[in-house]
Amino acid sequence: MISSAVILVGGPSRGTRFRPLSFDVPKPLFKIGGREMIYHHLAALSKIESVKDVFLVGFYDESVFKDFINEVASHFPSFNRIKYLREYNCLGTGGGLYHFRDQILKGHTSNVFVMHADVCCSFPLQELLNVHHEKKALVTLMATKVSKEDASNFGCLVEEPSTGRVLHYVDKPSSYLSNIISCGIYIFDASIFDEIKKAYERRLEEVEKQLRSLDEGMEDYLSLETDVLAPLCSDSSKAIYAYNTPEFWRQIKTAGSAVPANSLYLQKAYHDGTLPKPDTEAEIIQPVFIHPNAIVSKGAKIGPNVSIGARVRIEDGARIRNSIIQEDCEISANAVVLHSILSRHCKIGKWSRVEGSPTLPSQHSTTIMRNSVKVQAITVMGADCIVHDEVRVQNCLVLPHKEIKVGLVGEIVM
Repeated sequence: MISSAVILVGGPSRGTRFRPLSFDVPKPLFKIGGREMIYHHLAALSKIESVKDVFLVGFYDESVFKDFINEVASHFPSFNRIKYLREYNCLGTGGGLYHFRDQILKGHTSNVFVMHADVCCSFPLQELLNVHHEKKALVTLMATKVSKEDASNFGCLVEEPSTGRVLHYVDKPSSYLSNIISCGIYIFDASIFDEIKKAYERRLEEVEKQLRSLDEGMEDYLSLETDVLAPLCSDSSKAIYAYNTPEFWRQIKTAGSAVPANSLYLQKAYHDGTLPKPDTEAEIIQPVFIHPNAIVSKGAKIGPNVSIGARVRIEDGARIRNSIIQEDCEISANAVVLHSILSRHCKIGKWSRVEGSPTLPSQHSTTIMRNSVKVQAITVMGADCIVHDEVRVQNCLVLPHKEIKVGLVGEIVM
């Protein structure tokens, strides 16, 4: 039995809530837990023996993923190929699958894994596959429970408790439906493309009726969740099942959401024994990832839940916790970085503080209320920013190439 896999990577006009981090690096390639966001997907897929072909589907330029694919191909020899398939326009999560159906199904593929790029989880794909085979399902989706308050931000489903069969699905419902949500990870039987074709034809009819074809490209747009899954779940003749994962899951939508995702990946790697031991005499509180090319002074204190990129320089007395430090940053003596993200080439002055606020592991929002105003919990600094000596930056979002000379709290610096 042969399976293929599709990772939906979107494009430059999607994922705008991930700015300013996506200004200088495409969102799917932003490093979390020491590796690119979609590297974690590939690592999980490589453990499924039947998966031979992996396709990245989106509408970025082909050059965006070229170097990444060339690098990781040697990491995963079990794959016959990792290939990027570029949409000619933004086709939606279902439209891209339908457009490239012949390539995805080539080689007598019986099952197709489909994964959104912007999810962070333990990827229990074998368990998902086992349920799919046991139920002889058309679709098996990974599900998890969230709080009632968070549920409306996701695709919610109602399932039959005794069997796990999905009876109803609504993407981002306007009123409360269920606190069981789709994780954005699916296994489809190859016959799903017949259903996608039907959804595509229904979509064309709707466009003609509503004259939406005047909006360039909309006639080809198809949502996997709204146009395909929702109607299938309401059809009792279709075998749609859910696998409820007991392990961690988070969506990575906003820039700040990369920090809790980073913590989860580091904790998992440390627990599994796959986290490289940092080569430094600095005080380390695990889990911590430090790139071998980074220079961390003996007097610094790092961790827990910190990722440090290549060519970073950290001086004595610096304190970093629950943060992501991207490539080529400099953190001066006695500076503090807490609950924050520093993009590439940032410089933090002596005795300065760049800090956010901690968020609960179960909390899917990365905002807090300050003086009755919603502000960023995680401080995010765009590329090539400078914070002068003895300056405090708290709960701020800073766009690239900014120089900060005075203290800021709860600001968006443009």
